[in-house]
Amino acid sequence: MEHFTIATVAEKSPDFRRVLWTGEHTQLVIMTIPAGGEIGEEVHEGIDQILTFVSGVGEARVAGEKRKVAAGDLVVVPSGTTHNFVNTGPNPLVLYTVYGPPEHADQAVHRTKEEADAAEAAGEDEPPTE
Repeated sequence: MEHFTIATVAEKSPDFRRVLWTGEHTQLVIMTIPAGGEIGEEVHEGIDQILTFVSGVGEARVAGEKRKVAAGDLVVVPSGTTHNFVNTGPNPLVLYTVYGPPEHADQAVHRTKEEADAAEAAGEDEPPTE
């Protein structure tokens, strides 16, 4: 059994992205977006994503719509949907997200968005295959 006090774990992580758990069909990832930062516009083909916000404030940009997000909010991003999440507050925007199927390399840790982008560009952030 894997057990996480997820809000506490997410709040303690200074990393932009940290993969906590990877299964055959889903993956649990925590993210900390610094003030003024963003995830970056992206589309996941064949992957659904559910994001739950733990602290901070931001803006969800999904399929051309914009909504404010804060602690306790949850946003669903269906496969193939353009999306971005932007920190609009003075403190980090902290969240956890579930991908189905996995999107990132198992146990990946990226301290910054730049590090995450570089790993993706180099092909070093690929999800496990069967």
